[in-house]
Amino acid sequence: MAVQTVHELFDLSGKVALITGGTGYLGTAFGHALAEAGASVVISSRDEARGRGAAAKLPTPGAATHHAVQLDQMDSGALRGGFDAAVEAAGQVDILVNNGIEAQGKDLTEISFEEFARLQANNAGYFELARLQHDHAVQRGVAASIVNIGSMYGQVGSYPDAYEGICSASSVSYHALKGGTIHMTRHLAVYWAQDKVRVNCLSPGAFPNPSGAPAALVKRLEVKCPMGRMGEPTELKGAIVFLTSDASSYMTGQNLTIDGGWTAW
Repeated sequence: MAVQTVHELFDLSGKVALITGGTGYLGTAFGHALAEAGASVVISSRDEARGRGAAAKLPTPGAATHHAVQLDQMDSGALRGGFDAAVEAAGQVDILVNNGIEAQGKDLTEISFEEFARLQANNAGYFELARLQHDHAVQRGVAASIVNIGSMYGQVGSYPDAYEGICSASSVSYHALKGGTIHMTRHLAVYWAQDKVRVNCLSPGAFPNPSGAPAALVKRLEVKCPMGRMGEPTELKGAIVFLTSDASSYMTGQNLTIDGGWTAW
């Protein structure tokens, strides 16, 4: 293997990245990070017009071009069509970031069987897209990188006192979902390593969206974090570039947690 400089290791020029949920709070940061590293980015959204708006705001260093496609990972019939549209628009897909999610905020006292089961379908969508990415890379005879977005809440339980009297407790179905995302990452990684398809997981800690998180809840969560504050989306940019670039070429099946020390307690 040729020796690469640090700049070369992190350079994504010539690569195409598909980011699901690329118009959201964290998805926007992921898109900008990969574009800034030189990748052409395909933003997927359930609303294609919104995706086009997000793609238009991405930086375009070098020869990078950005696109948008309609894709809903909860719709089994639309997954292949959305992935194929990304390939058609950009010519190829080398990187998949499974970030989109249909949320379910009800806690363990409120949620129904059907609502719990539906949220788990997000992982079925992640798997199907990952399999499409794997098969596309193998067909082309190239390496690929898949990053599933997990959560610290896929690794630890939440603090009941953080939510009490403010809002519903952290969603039990979300904890189950993200725990499954992390372990699915390991399983896919060991089966696909021989095909040069790496699969890793990025698990953010508390990154509450200011437009939706109650201020009182944020204050309580800050006390639970060793760094004493919540994360900012820009603080995930380095991690997503690392996981999708040659800088992590010998890394697969791992879960990288960025949580301000939350899970270190």
